Amino acid sequence: MSWLLNLYQTYESNLDLVGKIEKKSYNDQEFTLLPISHTTQNAHIEVQITPDGEFHSAEVIDKSDASTLIPCTEDSASRAGAKVAPYPLHDKLSYVAGDFVTYGGEIKKEDPFAAYIKQLGEWVESPYAIPKVVSIYRYLRRGRLIEDLVKHRVLYADANNRLLDKWEQEGVKPPIFSVMVGGPEGLFVRFNVRSDDDFNVVWKDPEMYDSFIQYYGSRLGDEDLCYVTGRRQPGTDKHANKIRNAGDKAKLISANDTSGFTFRGRFALSREAASISYEVSQKAHNALKWLINRQGKIIDGRVFLVWGNTELDQPGMTEDSFSLAPETAQVKERISYTYLEYAREVAKALDGYRSRIAKESGENVNILILDSATTGRMAVLYYRNMDKQLYIDRLVKWHSTHAWLHRYRKNEAGEFIQFYGAPAPRDIAFAAYGPRADDKIVKGLVERIFPCIADERKVPEDIIGSAIHRASNPVALDNWEWEKTLSIACALINGEEELNVALDEGNNHRDYLFGRLLAVADVLERRALGSEETRATNAIRYMNAFARHPERTWSTIQSCLQPYQARLGTKGTYLSKIIDEVASRIQIADFNNRPLSGLYLLGFYSQRHELYQKKDNPEGSGNIQIRGRDRDDDFGS
Repeated sequence: MSWLLNLYQTYESNLDLVGKIEKKSYNDQEFTLLPISHTTQNAHIEVQITPDGEFHSAEVIDKSDASTLIPCTEDSASRAGAKVAPYPLHDKLSYVAGDFVTYGGEIKKEDPFAAYIKQLGEWVESPYAIPKVVSIYRYLRRGRLIEDLVKHRVLYADANNRLLDKWEQEGVKPPIFSVMVGGPEGLFVRFNVRSDDDFNVVWKDPEMYDSFIQYYGSRLGDEDLCYVTGRRQPGTDKHANKIRNAGDKAKLISANDTSGFTFRGRFALSREAASISYEVSQKAHNALKWLINRQGKIIDGRVFLVWGNTELDQPGMTEDSFSLAPETAQVKERISYTYLEYAREVAKALDGYRSRIAKESGENVNILILDSATTGRMAVLYYRNMDKQLYIDRLVKWHSTHAWLHRYRKNEAGEFIQFYGAPAPRDIAFAAYGPRADDKIVKGLVERIFPCIADERKVPEDIIGSAIHRASNPVALDNWEWEKTLSIACALINGEEELNVALDEGNNHRDYLFGRLLAVADVLERRALGSEETRATNAIRYMNAFARHPERTWSTIQSCLQPYQARLGTKGTYLSKIIDEVASRIQIADFNNRPLSGLYLLGFYSQRHELYQKKDNPEGSGNIQIRGRDRDDDFGS
């Protein structure tokens, strides 16, 4: 229950934002922290009513403005199929139109309009009703909504007074047929009261929210012990859906399976297993919906969310080092960072979060992963509530130990730049399984990486092994893809080895030395070929075989180098000397065909990086020649 309690506390800490409209930065879609007893629906028709309860006008709503905040009851929020459970104010045409049957509508058992107008009348007769509700009720009880909509050419009927469900006539198709799905009975209608001295539309009016909350709160059932807060409050066994989006039917809490094994056999009633108050359920679910819209990451329906109860924005675990601290991560000078130096830099970048810890006594960070296996059931796959100081320390550790030099990010000008740090979990997935990996695979890997960051677990060996395998097979990949895979694989390996991008000339590990040999062979042949030749070198072509049989493959690579050494002449002497010096460090007993570990990629990357900086860019700006082309020109993401 701790995740419910923290979501409830988040709602209580942000009461000033209830009902305030916000927009997503990437698509301008509106969202809000919902008041309790409210939900959202996409409306198709907007009807304007005068304060005296007369029809004023109506129009078809553009899809960009369709999302509407509406009051709801427990029954209406969970209605399905043929069940009649009207929303209190805005609803489908079959509920709000008293002349629905007159215009060809069919009613199976209970009359939806009768149930709707009775429920709305009870709100109007309560002491909590406001004039806007009364105006809408006065109009709708006359039962002539469709007649007015047809008269004002919003809806269309045939000669027999049956509403049209499609447009088959000549001429421009009316707007209603562009939004209608499944017939006119499914059209959702929202109402507004047209007043010259009140510019608040009904679905954005705080006075309207409060009116229904007070009215509905007075009608809740008996009190019971709430397992979340420990207080006695009116309970509920009907909990919210639409958690990820307006069409999401999956619920986190459900107890309607009276014929299965949800609680039968142990309890007679669901509330005996767990009782949650209506208020807590509403506020916790509304806070969750708001947080997902505001800062959640969704991959194939799986939600990854990090937040604080009071300080909502926290550094996330789905970003790479460049996203968290672009100024710290971007590399303009030659890389010579050590683990401790970079840890200090990352810590500085996160100081803005650290500085708020002292002000927020008891403030923790919540980490939540959600997903649904079916359309009706959702599960909490991972949840942690941890001290913010500890969380930031874990982030610093991850971005420091799993750091490497990368060149697949773009700056604001759209130019590829170098950055030093840890890759994003999503990029790790693409490095391990390829850029065409299915979202189901990607979300599974991202979920597995979360505990590696939050709990300091080791990255699973199968992920590292897959990244190493793909990085060792460059001929099967495009150049940009291989470079990206190589640097990410090095970052993962470095999480275990804690080495630097800068060449470690004192490292005499067999695999590291073999990697250095391969890098020198690649650079030597590339320089002999010249910038016009774009084909892969023999070192790159044989890289996969070299990783599996280093001694045998090195003999082949070295024999292939001889014509290029001759072509370079004295210009290649320096590189030939490096080959001799590195090879002499390998012990005779280690010069064999035992497969290389991922450590050889670190030796390969660091040696190649060192050689290109010395040859092509003495100032260390990082402009590197790969396969005969400028890396900045052909690198992609």
